[in-house]
Amino acid sequence: MVTDLVTLERPRDGVAVVTMTNPAIKNFGSWEAIGQLAAALAAAREGGARVSVLASGVPGHWFEHAWLRDLVNTMTGQPTTGDGAAWFACLHELNQTDVVTIAAISGDTSGGGCELGWACDLRIAEEQVLFGQPEVGIGVGTGIGGTSRLRHLIGRTATAEMVLLGHPMTAQRVYELGGVNRVVPTGRSLAAALEWASLLADRPPAAVRGMKQMLTEGDNALRIAESVMNDQRIFQSFSASPEAIATMSRAQERFDQGATTRSLYGGPLP
Repeated sequence: MVTDLVTLERPRDGVAVVTMTNPAIKNFGSWEAIGQLAAALAAAREGGARVSVLASGVPGHWFEHAWLRDLVNTMTGQPTTGDGAAWFACLHELNQTDVVTIAAISGDTSGGGCELGWACDLRIAEEQVLFGQPEVGIGVGTGIGGTSRLRHLIGRTATAEMVLLGHPMTAQRVYELGGVNRVVPTGRSLAAALEWASLLADRPPAAVRGMKQMLTEGDNALRIAESVMNDQRIFQSFSASPEAIATMSRAQERFDQGATTRSLYGGPLP
């Protein structure tokens, strides 16, 4: 399966690799791209994949935050590249208990991209990667779990640092906090993810499915799903303000001029 921005490959029985490649905007999450990502994840599952690896085809970037032009246009009632509900369609697919998802994080990731990574079952990050929830710096909030789900993964104290200060954390620090499973050398995330995917694909399917069901239902017992929707409710309460729209628009202008998330949002705090 190949779309304009997302490819779906099946390197072996039971394993799918879903790759987003949108170099024109450095893998920021346009509504079109996220819609294609959700469709590819669904196609992988429906086609028999028991493990799906999420990868990037853009050097230096895994999945970045929402493309601000689409977000601003959503808030102001202007045309967008697709349906913003696709972000929730992705979460729906990542929560399916018959597929284990592995994020092969090969480049910087931020905002909604990070949130998709937090929703995966396993995360393998390359050593040079920065993880950021920079929403506070552009006047918006985390909308799909970047506060509630991250708090569940790394604790309230570290989450408060990331979402209130808006500065990224290194892959090594996120690993030490429990937010990723492995840190690997540059260029090794996809290979490492595929090694794990092969191991999982060779396990008895019913057992793997049952273990993911335990994990997922355990999350739901802690009301993660409700917390994520509460994040979205609060996000909606202030992210459409004139101030937020102006701040996002200025940030998008800088991205259009060549800024990166590192140059715009800063590096890790000392």
